[in-house]
Amino acid sequence: MPEATLHAIADEVIGLAESGQTAPAFTSRYPGFDAAMGYRVAARLHEHRLARGWKALGRKIGFTNRTIWARYDVFQPIWGTMYDRTVIRATGDRATVSLAGLVQPRVEPEICFGLKAALPRLRDTQALLAAIEWVAHSCEIVQCHHPDWKFKLADSTADNGLHGRLVVGTPVPVERIRDLVARLPAVEIALRRGREVVDRGVGANVLDSPLLSLEHLVELLATQPEAEPLAPGEIVTTGTITDAHAVSPGETWSTELTGLPLPGLSITFE
Repeated sequence: MPEATLHAIADEVIGLAESGQTAPAFTSRYPGFDAAMGYRVAARLHEHRLARGWKALGRKIGFTNRTIWARYDVFQPIWGTMYDRTVIRATGDRATVSLAGLVQPRVEPEICFGLKAALPRLRDTQALLAAIEWVAHSCEIVQCHHPDWKFKLADSTADNGLHGRLVVGTPVPVERIRDLVARLPAVEIALRRGREVVDRGVGANVLDSPLLSLEHLVELLATQPEAEPLAPGEIVTTGTITDAHAVSPGETWSTELTGLPLPGLSITFE
């Protein structure tokens, strides 16, 4: 694909991100547009944001939940960048989130990690765990700039992994959670809208464990020479444990975790 075409797609992505509008999927308009090209487009969006004062705080990895792959027609994980303008620290595990500027927002309950060291490219869960400072419950608010959430893999990589916002709950140091490696796959999350339980999920939905999701991201970034490896201080959220569910202003959503000593979150959207 000509470089000028990729630049045009990147300009359109930037425009959609800033206007909050939708447009037909790029894959429906540009034959041959693939995931690698999508990441190049996302890199230009990233550069645009950095030039305007945004600060990168970490990464999100998406489509790690295999149970929803067929629904979205995406059959492998993706990643995107999170920023100081998109990450929200909950106070007392409560947060108010403005949906202004977000397109077709949906909420996803997740597990996230705070890194204290560079992550080894080893299939060694203990070595991976040693690089993590804390674990927390999080909820990502994803968005989609294509009508009715209809897109292909390349569209989602181009759109910064569909990242909108991330609400981070109380961080708990990893050394305070006994048997964390064994407990992560078994953690259960109930997702509520008001008092109604909308969905339930288990940690094993996420590439068999949120920790293995993090390991996958390390491997994925290593295959992309232009991508920065994960660094100390970054926040990484590992993918939704349930399906993603549409949210609207005026609603309050909450989560309850079983199997890990992490508090749930309560999020009011406005």
